[in-house]
Amino acid sequence: MSAVVDQNAPELVNIASNPMPEGARVGYFSTEDNVRLRYATWHKAEGAPRGTICLVQGRTEFIEKYFETIADFRRRGFAVATFDWRGQGGSDRLIGNKSLGYVDRFEDYWCDLRSFHGEILLPDCPPPFYLVGHSMGGLASLSAGIHDRMMFDRIFLSAPMLALDRQPLSMAGMARVTETLSFVGLGQLPVARRQDKPMSAATFANNPLTGDMIRYMRAVDVLKAKPSVGIAQPTIRWAASAFGAMAEAAEDSFPARIKAPLLMLAAARDEVVSSPAIERLGLRMRTGRHVVIANARHELFMETDTIREQVFAAFDAFITQQSV
Repeated sequence: MSAVVDQNAPELVNIASNPMPEGARVGYFSTEDNVRLRYATWHKAEGAPRGTICLVQGRTEFIEKYFETIADFRRRGFAVATFDWRGQGGSDRLIGNKSLGYVDRFEDYWCDLRSFHGEILLPDCPPPFYLVGHSMGGLASLSAGIHDRMMFDRIFLSAPMLALDRQPLSMAGMARVTETLSFVGLGQLPVARRQDKPMSAATFANNPLTGDMIRYMRAVDVLKAKPSVGIAQPTIRWAASAFGAMAEAAEDSFPARIKAPLLMLAAARDEVVSSPAIERLGLRMRTGRHVVIANARHELFMETDTIREQVFAAFDAFITQQSV
């Protein structure tokens, strides 16, 4: 079944604390397996574009969270195209409890990205195409570098989810445990942690995501304006899928499978994903490398101005300058 674009006007949340960049084209499209995803595109404001940034998010995120970053890319001369992964944001939810993060297989995110490339990027956006992925989206983005070298000219990853620290077992061991729990019918139950709380002004102190309160509160404001774009805990089935994908990324043969030019940024103070895992992969890739951003927490694009300047300096060196 080919993907179908549905222009029945989904909305983006546009509020004073997080204004939407002008010129958005917003719609729905259907993936190869018939899941409806919300997307948005922005053409470059003036002049001939340098190409298109395809921006893919982390778990729990949504298009609106990246408005500032989208504006940053456009100022650099790029068009921008982005979408909400299945099961989150304004895209179709996959189980009855719509507040939980769920996916049947991690490969389904590759289906989302492949469908977006074929149905939105190729017909509607100016080439060349550059893929920018954060966290879970960073791990999913590696599928493009492995399966289709011609899909994106270059891939830029922010704190990709290659492993999680402080787990009782290896990623492969965690995958086996969660697959077993899913097999016996517990896949739609949440993976609850005592420290998980909804984002608010009260949770900013010592949060693992960003040291910038204004950017932290923008996401809070969007969720207050439209709670339906948010999700809470992942399910056991999502965990099984993710641990399986991370276990694959830890295999000795994995670095050589990546064919596309690739730059990964690791956050030195990351408490969400494993920065050492990013460094290990970066040292072993034939077509890529990594950079560690000092003092940064997990959400590099949502960090303080000083840290974001370093992130965009790396972006400019890797993508902007070679696209001139």
